[in-house]
Parts: sequence; C-alpha cells; structure tokens
Amino acid sequence: MNFCQSRGYCCAMHLSPLQSRLAASVVASCLLLLLYLSLFSPHFAVAHELEPPLPIVFDDDFDSASNFGARSPLDSTYEADFLGFDRSIIGRAADGLLKLENTDPTPMDLEEGSTTRFWFPLSILAGRESEGGLELRSEHNQSTEREAPVAKRQSSRTIYISVNTCKQPEAIDPDKTTIDPPQLTLFVSKSAEYQAPGPLADMSTQHMLEFDEGAVNFKFTASEDVYIGVHAPNVSDFLEGKYNFEIAVSGDGYYFTYNDQDDADLIWVDSDSQGALLITHNLTTDNNPVVQEKIMSMEPYPYVLFAHNKTDKGLNGLKHSWCGLKLNAMIAGVDGGRDAAKVRTSMTKRGQGNYPKQQFFFNGLSVDTNYTAFLARQGRVLGKRQEGGSGGVEVFKPVDFTTKSDHGNCALITDLTFCNEVAYSVPSNPSFGNSTQLAKFYDDHAAELYVNFNLTLQQIQCEAGPTQRYSLVRNCDDCANAYKNWLCSVTIPRCEDFGNNAPYLQARAISQPFPDGETLTEVELSRMPNITRFNSSRNTRIDDEIRPGPYKELLPCEDLCYDLVRSCPASMGFGCPQPGGLGFEGNYGQRSKNGELVCNFQGSAHIPSASSSSGVDWVMMAMAAGLVMLWGI
Repeated sequence: MNFCQSRGYCCAMHLSPLQSRLAASVVASCLLLLLYLSLFSPHFAVAHELEPPLPIVFDDDFDSASNFGARSPLDSTYEADFLGFDRSIIGRAADGLLKLENTDPTPMDLEEGSTTRFWFPLSILAGRESEGGLELRSEHNQSTEREAPVAKRQSSRTIYISVNTCKQPEAIDPDKTTIDPPQLTLFVSKSAEYQAPGPLADMSTQHMLEFDEGAVNFKFTASEDVYIGVHAPNVSDFLEGKYNFEIAVSGDGYYFTYNDQDDADLIWVDSDSQGALLITHNLTTDNNPVVQEKIMSMEPYPYVLFAHNKTDKGLNGLKHSWCGLKLNAMIAGVDGGRDAAKVRTSMTKRGQGNYPKQQFFFNGLSVDTNYTAFLARQGRVLGKRQEGGSGGVEVFKPVDFTTKSDHGNCALITDLTFCNEVAYSVPSNPSFGNSTQLAKFYDDHAAELYVNFNLTLQQIQCEAGPTQRYSLVRNCDDCANAYKNWLCSVTIPRCEDFGNNAPYLQARAISQPFPDGETLTEVELSRMPNITRFNSSRNTRIDDEIRPGPYKELLPCEDLCYDLVRSCPASMGFGCPQPGGLGFEGNYGQRSKNGELVCNFQGSAHIPSASSSSGVDWVMMAMAAGLVMLWGI
C-alpha cells in the first residue's frame, strides 16, 4: 500500500503529456457537437418514408420503340420533370431551335432541301396578359393566387403565324428557263411533345401549309409552347441560290397580311408614254376639318407603292410578300428601295367626295408597256398604330396599268389651279414645253372662259327670298360648280393613243403630223370620214398652239351637260343635245352600266367613282323642257 492509500485519500493518476493533449481534444470535440446540435435542427427521415429502391435496368431490357418519348439524363436534349412546375416555365426547347419573340419579324436564310425550326414560348404572352390584367388581382385574395396551378394561369391563346419569302433561287439562264422557283412550306406542331415539325415528321402531329406567292398565314389556339418549321424544297438544276424569308409570331394578330379583295385600295387614274398616276380610295369620310387636315399633313405617308413590268419574271412567286416586293420590284417606293426616285407621293382631296387621298406619280417608265402596281400599308394607319405590338404590314391586291405609245402626244397633267379636279393625259407636244407649262396653258384658258359666265351669274338674284329664287332645290353655288365641271371637261380633252380602237373614242386632228413628223397612211385616213370633228380638235387653240397631231379623245359624259341645265337658271339658255341627235355624236359620251370608264368627268379614273350615276333622268328632263342645244365652245 502506498502513501495515499495508507492515509485514506483518493489519489489521481498522473497522465503523460501525450495523454493530456488527447483528452483535451476529445472534450473540445464534444463541446462543438453540442453547439452544432443546439443551433441546427436537421430532420432525419424515418425508415417508412423511404421509397422502394429503383429496379435495376439492363441494356437488354431497353426497347427503343416502346420508349421513344423517354430521354436519358445523359441526352443533350433531356428535360427533367419537377413536381409542381409546368414545362413551359422550367423546361427548354430541343437544341437547334431558334427562339421567336412576340411580333418582331425574324429574317433567315434557308438552303434548298433544308428545314429551319423555331420555338415560341407561350410564357411570353402570359407575361403580356398579366400586365394588362393587374386590376383583376384585387378581386381575389392572395392565397388563392398562390394555390392556382401554373397550367391554369397559362391559359389558351390564339397564335398568329405569318411568313414572307424575301428571296428565292434564280434561273441560271433566264432565256432558257420557264419554270418558277417552288414555294416554301410551313409546318406547325400540334403539341409541344413534337418539337421537330417538318417534311419527315408524322403528318398527324403537325399542320402543313404551302406558301402562296411568297406568303403564308396560319392561326390556331395553343395552351403550350409552339414549335414551327419552314422547309425549302429541292429546286431544279436550272435554278440556283438560297431562299430568304421573314417570320413573325404574335398573340395579337398577323404581322404580314395580304388583302385579296377585289375593291383594292388603289386606283389607276391615267398614264402617258413615260408616267402613270395612281391614287388611293378616301382615307377618311369624316367631314371634320380638323381630322381632314391632320390626315393631309400626316408624316410618314400611310401607304407605299411598288411597280413591276408584267413581262418580267422577277416577282413570280413573291407577289403577296412585303419583303419580296421591297427587294425585287423594279420600282420600290420605300426608303432605300430600287429606283425609289421614280415614284413621287403626296396627299390630295381631288376625286370622289373631296376627301383626303394619297396619290402616286410614276416617271421614267417604258413606253407602251404593261405594269403591275402593288400598294402596301406599313405600321401606321391614319396616324394610329395597328393592333399587334409594333404594327404590321398589309399588301393589297395589285392593279394593272399601261403606258401609252411613243408618239408623245398625250401627257399627264395634274394639280391645276382652276380646274383642280383635272388629273389625266391631255393632247401634247414635247416641243411645247414641260408638264407644268402644258397644265398652265389648259388651266388659264378654262379660267378665262369662266370669267364671262361668272359676270352673268352675278346678275341672278342668288340671295333672294324663296319666292324669288329661280329654284327651291338648287342655288347659284350649284350652278357655278356644274358650269365649272362641264367647262373643264370640254376645254381640257382627255387624250388617248391614236392606236386605241375602243369604239367610244373620238379621233381628232387626223390630217396633222405627229410630233415626230410621222403622218397617218392613206389607208388609215380612208377609214375615217372627212368631217370637222375628225380633222380638228374640239378647241382650235390646241391645234394652233400645241399641234399634237392625231390622237383620240375620251368624250365628256353627257350628264355633265344635264347637271348644268338643271342647276342653272333657265334664263341662261343652257341646253343639251339628245343622244343620236344633232350635236351629240363626237361631243358627248354615255356612262357604262358596268362602271367601265367610257366617258370623261372631273375626278374620273380607270376605276370610276361608285357615286357616278346615270344621266337617263336628266336626258328626259332636258327633252321635256325643250331647251336649246349647247355643245362645244
């Protein structure tokens, strides 16, 4: 027994230095563990919460046909599924798909025989919907909004797809190639499960639409992301080059549209050997002066115009396409367009109703040539943005027009001061002067003749009481307007080519030489009687000062005379000839029942005003009144 035990003490064992350090480390570790447990409270899973182990799958058990929709996590296009999340939010499109934004057109090159595919996330429209419906949030409590499934919030939307072909393969040898390039094809998947629409996909999983003249439109209702394919066919060995197209997808409406209505917004007014005048319909029928003035001064103009020689094949297959017209039309009236300087545009009130219209004047055209004009409206309509994001483009049904022969004795005049409704070709001679000088000659002559009439009209009691007026339904303003319309139509003849054999045209000045010195042959002269109306113009000043040579006149409409008779006082002695009677033939024409332009009137065009009416009632009125015949000047 040692000393401690003999004394009854409990003696401690002395530890070595190494043992002391080990004991200190154990104590420190225990303290750190207690501190961790006091700060963090991890949840430990119990045994019954564990899912049964996944079965082991061997390579031999995999059936690629029966598991076509399954994807391996190692696959580059694998998309994981997460409970509570919709694929349109957390998923991603397959590799190789190009994402499209709402409305904005996307240009793309496309090789023959290939397909370009696109992906349009429906969530883009869902975000736009939430912005427009903020006020509805106050109608629901916040917890209801949180508990609503994502699939419910992403409701079905109408999707508008529009595609335009901008360029297409061209003939290697245009002189030997008569075929046109084949059209592109649009494929649209019916479900987000099928992300590769195209010619090789199952047709039951997709919609297929072939382009028409370089354009295609398609709309449908979608509740999930949209997948699109544009396919270029293999082209003939006679063609070479790529396709180029623009695609736009929107939830608001088509970006590219084509208006195939027969009543197109464009009217061919008239043309001469090197130019043509075309005009739109009324841009408004609002009589409010403020509205009309705003339209007349609007910038930029609402419409643009393209023109192309009908015999040229460069536009074949692209006539409904906005970008196709911009890049391929012979004359493109847009910024940077081909020969854009050949078309001038302005606003006018001339024509039907005296409402605002946009007019286009072409110059530098080829003589005796058939053209096609294409009207288009881009982005803004009458100063307002179109519905559908950043706007859009509408191409209208084309209008054909023809230039006159190279004799040069018919020239377009427009924007006259007195006869402000005159806008057509008149008898001319290049040696007389330019179109401004020619217009002034005709306008001044008509204004001089109007002076004497105006002096006579001032003697009429225009401001008298109802019992003293010459008419209860017409007044002096009606008389003045009727006389001006008649006067301008008869003093400013509407000129047509002498070679035009339409039966309603009147040959003039047949014995005179053309401006180039050429004369009619004896055979041609023998076909026409040697009477005054064939040998001279209606107005002798035309033959004496302008000397246009042989031309044909589109005669004034008879109803201009009848309107003059019924609008002015009987004391003025105005009267009109009867159809088939003395003074009618060679001086007046009759309107066509089908609307064809067969006689001239103020504001007339090759598609005449729908408001123009027949003069049958006026003929009977003039005959019953026994009025004196008036014709010529």
